[in-house]
Amino acid sequence: MGSQSNLEKVLSEGRFAVTAEVGPPKGSDPQKIIEKAEILRDCADAFNITDNQTSVVRLSSMSGCFILLKMNLEPVMQISCRDRNRIALQSDILGASAIGVKNVLFITGDHQSFGNHPGAKGVYDLDSIQLIKIIKDMRDNGIFQSGDKIISGTPEIFIGAAANPFADPFEFRVDRLEKKIEAGSDFIQTQSIFNLDKFNLWMDEVRSRGLDKKVHILGGITPLKSIKMTERMKFHVPGVDIPNDIYDRIKNAEDPKSEGYCIAHDLINEVKKINGIHGIHITALFWEAIIPKLVKETNLYPRSK
Repeated sequence: MGSQSNLEKVLSEGRFAVTAEVGPPKGSDPQKIIEKAEILRDCADAFNITDNQTSVVRLSSMSGCFILLKMNLEPVMQISCRDRNRIALQSDILGASAIGVKNVLFITGDHQSFGNHPGAKGVYDLDSIQLIKIIKDMRDNGIFQSGDKIISGTPEIFIGAAANPFADPFEFRVDRLEKKIEAGSDFIQTQSIFNLDKFNLWMDEVRSRGLDKKVHILGGITPLKSIKMTERMKFHVPGVDIPNDIYDRIKNAEDPKSEGYCIAHDLINEVKKINGIHGIHITALFWEAIIPKLVKETNLYPRSK
């Protein structure tokens, strides 16, 4: 129990979990993370620090996690396979564990061509499924991917992965989730949910295979802040499925921000009812100030210590 993260404890006890994203700045000022984290204090069980999301250079995930730890907040460190080979990836896990990080979310990572350094060389030595298996062996068996033994201190990591129920081809989405579970995932954070009907179809298949009993699934929630944000996500972000009815609600609203909040509020209440969902993950995309209101008005506040 002493090595459990707070997130793991909440989920293992069957309580509905809340995680929230803290986006690192495009610079080295720690105050940017501190300000966001203070807004979110007591509103989540753990806080994701992204790893150069959308292939844009930002303050490193490990540094962001260190800042949260100093604030007595629990981080979820994100690690992308895009920028590191297996040597660096395993080394970073040892380093993260050494400073007190207990939750890590492993992703393959957006291709570098989408970011602000499109000429950069993508590493992709491993994909997220391969990396999850390696980290599970480090944690549970005390060995590196090479087979060498870990000499002093195995990483106590609650292993996370991402799932996208909306990407094509849809029929393979649960297959990929199952592979991540078999590799060693303990919890899953999904892509932002807007198409509730499609998400329920995905969850029907998840339950039919019994996967909801093998992993903790947190449904993704993103409040839409404006028509510009909505159009960017609907038309330009791969894997995001915003149905026309939600798009029209934002487009025709007198106050798109207020309408976006109402949509997110309704989606949280619907997702809470879905059998097999163990929590939500809120990604506010630089609108962190709305998260406390969302959490309070959907009866998810305060979070237990």
